Amino acid sequence: MSAGSYIAIIGAGPAGLIAAEYLASQGYAVHVFERMPTPGRKFLMAGRGGLNLTHSEARARFDGRYREAAGWLQPYLDAFTPADLRAWADGLEAETFIGSSGRVFPKAMKASPLLRAWRARLEGLGVAFHLRHRWMGWDGGALIFESGAGAVLRVEPSATLLALGGASWPRLGSDAAWVPWLQDAGVDIATFQASNCGVEIAWSEHLRTRFAGIPLKTIGLRLGDETVKGEAMIADYGLEGGAVYALSAPTRAALEDGEAELQLDLRPNQSVEQLAARLSRARAGQSLPNLLKKTLKLSPQAAALVFESGDVPREPEALARRIKAIALNVRAQRGLDRAISSSGGIRRDALSDALMLKARPGVFAAGEMLDWDAPTGGYLLQATFATGMAAARGIETWLSAAAR
Repeated sequence: MSAGSYIAIIGAGPAGLIAAEYLASQGYAVHVFERMPTPGRKFLMAGRGGLNLTHSEARARFDGRYREAAGWLQPYLDAFTPADLRAWADGLEAETFIGSSGRVFPKAMKASPLLRAWRARLEGLGVAFHLRHRWMGWDGGALIFESGAGAVLRVEPSATLLALGGASWPRLGSDAAWVPWLQDAGVDIATFQASNCGVEIAWSEHLRTRFAGIPLKTIGLRLGDETVKGEAMIADYGLEGGAVYALSAPTRAALEDGEAELQLDLRPNQSVEQLAARLSRARAGQSLPNLLKKTLKLSPQAAALVFESGDVPREPEALARRIKAIALNVRAQRGLDRAISSSGGIRRDALSDALMLKARPGVFAAGEMLDWDAPTGGYLLQATFATGMAAARGIETWLSAAAR
């Protein structure tokens, strides 16, 4: 492709595609380059869990989910809110609803119908897709792509959006291969680390072989001053699931400091005093397994966890305290290859307010390439869409100024 008046977007995930839609709707010629055979591979993977698009909770609580990045992300979330994301999905006939947890899903509970409708809209707007094109960095001012069979394509757009994703699930396209090229250009990048991932715990052989793959319903997890309620899944390597993912950031920080101990609460909706009272009224002479099963109605996997921490006390209050705070020593977090998302990426100080790289004028970035982190629950996709829209508007403003 020769130099011309068009915009190149590298990466066909949600950030890149929403930017392409906005810019094409404003009359710009847009070319989307994607290394995979089809767009939205990771988006489709998210759809296997129902495609949790966003969350309906109050904005102050919502914004706080982004932790250290909440302050600088807020203007972008204000400009493309959870309500805006729902309206966009509804406009693609993927009517959304709010689940009992407050999470927002399309009624189809999968990504493929929405993605098909979205691609049809983009093609109707004139967006050109270049699939199986791997970005290989720059040659001067030109973008270089490898397009298969050793072919090399030079592209010289009027503006570029990088929307290449972070470093999690690399087989779906986000392998962070772009990091050296941006570092060579002087862009400061925080090291990628796994987020929203399982944790490794040294289970006993009995628990590992008997209960791996079995869920833990309605539990609480605590690490330091942070507590979450939710569900988890026993894995042969440790523990995974929403409640574990919500504590990814503090778990990572604790491991960096030396050790991380999760406190597992098997009855988060009951106090120690309530549990102790029930245990005190139990029939005398019951075995501990029967006490846990019949008096407290613990599932077999929950009861097994009570025994995982060593000798189990019989005194009612001591047993109640064990049930409310089972110590789980975390050895490590699982790696990037199976993490749902990643922390790290292009640091905020390397970007203008319009999400343009300060070291490379005319080049913008959005999505999981940026240094922010969030738990599952709709927060990941919301910020990905919001930063994609912000970068698109930044490109529009930059091109308008350049034309004057």
